Amino acid sequence: MRADRLLALLLLLQNRGRMTAPELAEELEVSVRTVYRDAEALAASGVPVYAERGPAGGFRLLDGYRTRLTGLTDDEADSLSLAGMPTAAADLGLGAELATAQLKLAAALPAGLGERSRRIQERFHLDATAWFRTADPAPLLARVADAVWRQRVLRGHYRRWGGEVERVLHPLGLVLKAGNWYLVALADGNVRTYRVSRFLELTVTEEESAERPDGFDLARHWAQASRGLEERVLRGTAHLRVSPSGLRLLPALFGAAGARAVAGAGDADADGWAEVRLDVEELPVAVSDILRLGLDAELLGPPELRAELARTVTGLAQRYA
Repeated sequence: MRADRLLALLLLLQNRGRMTAPELAEELEVSVRTVYRDAEALAASGVPVYAERGPAGGFRLLDGYRTRLTGLTDDEADSLSLAGMPTAAADLGLGAELATAQLKLAAALPAGLGERSRRIQERFHLDATAWFRTADPAPLLARVADAVWRQRVLRGHYRRWGGEVERVLHPLGLVLKAGNWYLVALADGNVRTYRVSRFLELTVTEEESAERPDGFDLARHWAQASRGLEERVLRGTAHLRVSPSGLRLLPALFGAAGARAVAGAGDADADGWAEVRLDVEELPVAVSDILRLGLDAELLGPPELRAELARTVTGLAQRYA
């Protein structure tokens, strides 16, 4: 809407001082011609906007002018909870609202505090996606978010490892983990987690309000569920002898499990190698993971894992001989 854009233009000039037409166009996601038209409209309404020509020119407000039109809309207020995660806000369809809300907040701050806030935004950024990975596309995320917010029942067609299933879900919350979105919901009386990118179809049931257990805490549930998943997945312990380089690799390759292994490492021998115990997943996954350490590790046990690793290495040697 043009009124929102005019206010955003005014707040940009108030918060940042002189800005060129291309800079404003980029911020507002409009053309340079639209910026000139909007600046003229502001001036015609009595706002002291001035255009300065030349290489150092641009638009600015009369010195000392400040607007108090900083009231937040409902959507803008909602978006502030995602103030540190602009990408997440954009995923949820709140990117524009977040940008406008931040401008309004900055305009309402005293000059000194406003400058400090802007400096923090320039120097700190949160990127929730893991290195060398891209988040799964989740085209139905906005629909899920709408159902979560309005507490509406979802009927969905979901793709899981064992095949496709139909589910009736009572949404409880959304979680962003390593760049991917997860829906926590009640299904058949149990709280379960669904990867949003795996929904093939979703319908929001307008006539049904979703159930929500009394006292349900999304953050606490997620922490407990994450610990439970780790306990279920890490089913065994590998006894390894690792080089100094291998010790440095363990936390990078295995995260918390690798860090625990390093913390409990035995004394290094004359060559700097040390024995560690590493929590691992089931046999095929454990073999694949240990192979990532290459020649910087020797698997000492358990016997069944060592035998499976030996078979795998022998097969690789024959293939590449």
